[in-house]
Amino acid sequence: MSKQKDIDTAFFGQPRGLSTLFFTEMWERFSYYGMRAILLFYMYYAVTKGGLGMGETTAASIMSIYGSLVYLSGVVGGWLSDRVWGPRRTVFIGGVLIMFGHIALSLPFGVSALYVSIALIVAGTGLLKPNVSEMVGGLYSENDRRRDSGFSMFVFGINLGAAVAPWAVPWAANGFGMNLFHGEMNFHAGFSLAAIGMFFGLVQYVIGGRKYLSKDSLYPDDPIDKESLRPVMIWTLVGIVVLAVVLGLLAAVGQLNITNVITIITIIAIALPVYYFIMMLNSKKVTKEEHSRVLAYIPLFIAAVIFWAIEESGSVVLALFAEQRTILHIGSWHFAAANFQTLNPLFIMILTPVFVSLWDHWKSQPSAPGKFAAGLVFAGLSYAFMALPALIHGTTAGRVSPFWLVGSWFIVEIGEMLISPIGLSVTTRLAPKAFKSQMMSMWFLADAAAQAVNAQIVKFYSSATEVSYFLTIGIVSIVFGVILMFFVKRIHRLMGGVD
Repeated sequence: MSKQKDIDTAFFGQPRGLSTLFFTEMWERFSYYGMRAILLFYMYYAVTKGGLGMGETTAASIMSIYGSLVYLSGVVGGWLSDRVWGPRRTVFIGGVLIMFGHIALSLPFGVSALYVSIALIVAGTGLLKPNVSEMVGGLYSENDRRRDSGFSMFVFGINLGAAVAPWAVPWAANGFGMNLFHGEMNFHAGFSLAAIGMFFGLVQYVIGGRKYLSKDSLYPDDPIDKESLRPVMIWTLVGIVVLAVVLGLLAAVGQLNITNVITIITIIAIALPVYYFIMMLNSKKVTKEEHSRVLAYIPLFIAAVIFWAIEESGSVVLALFAEQRTILHIGSWHFAAANFQTLNPLFIMILTPVFVSLWDHWKSQPSAPGKFAAGLVFAGLSYAFMALPALIHGTTAGRVSPFWLVGSWFIVEIGEMLISPIGLSVTTRLAPKAFKSQMMSMWFLADAAAQAVNAQIVKFYSSATEVSYFLTIGIVSIVFGVILMFFVKRIHRLMGGVD
């Protein structure tokens, strides 16, 4: 089987199955990032402007915790794939739920539709994302040198969809360029376009999956038996009861509000990866070598949390900066604040070919921990860069050049190229055999923890505090990156031969 993988070069030198997974994620990211480009504005715009009229701080916290929940749900998706459905079926069910989530947002039913949509998209993305990535890893043998470049191409597909969406979805919300809504925003039209994107993703996934994906992906790696299923159901029920009791107590004392719910989710998002590391390190299914590799993964995980806290701020803090502090035109060309969301994926697409070539030809390239350390430094610099407009012009001088945002996004995307595709690749290789999909869920839990932290610290952001906000977080990232550099060799030894 590995021999066949070695000679399968039908998709730009990569296995043909990569094309199916490439386009599945492309359309899923189109739908998700299209929705995300306008969701913050939909929540805090006044009702007379087509929004929900929420407070700005509340909307920003919901936006962050939404992102956290999306990645937090990957734990359940990874478990269901490993133990019950297998990755291919799990991905399909997730895509269907995501599509219905966008449909819910496209309906004019206010806050209730927002929360229904959040529930559906959270569940669907948790089923889809970790298992698509795990199937990419399954296309390659352990020693296939194309693995890193293959994951880089996969990330390119993710960002192709994410780059188009922040133009297409706001364009639909603004009346398709024909002033259909008489100058007001019709956010629901934009959300409906996101639903259509997910539909296309499902169609090509089903057709391509039958032809090019391994039949092994139809079956769980570690199928659960009835005896093992019973305690899982019991503990799930216990968790639901405990959550219901906590919410009931909050309601009884008049504290059941969105702020406290977000705090509870933040605690869960931070505690869950801690539990997972403890569980894997103590599992009898994990060999001595795998145990060492899980230990090596811990500092990489912490680095990923810090990085994603900065990178994911693009749809929250930088979106607010774009709306409130940025000149929204260059000469006679006018654009929307939501359009800045395209910078993240656009720079990744520009940089991906450079880094694919670099990893393919650089024989003495740094190990994964070394790349992570450099990535953290770049992420920190991107935030330090965002402190400069206020330091130069002051925070009361009004709007500043859009090129500050362009520069910041460019710097952080250099960091992402050093962390994101490398992290995806190394996660699949460091994963214990019995926890393949669940280990990929751990990678997404880093993002969940990061955005949960953002849901709390975003409350301290405003135009008046932007210098201290950007500098403090940027310095934390740079310092941790420098510290990580001193431990690169030790971490690499623990990785047990994984480069």
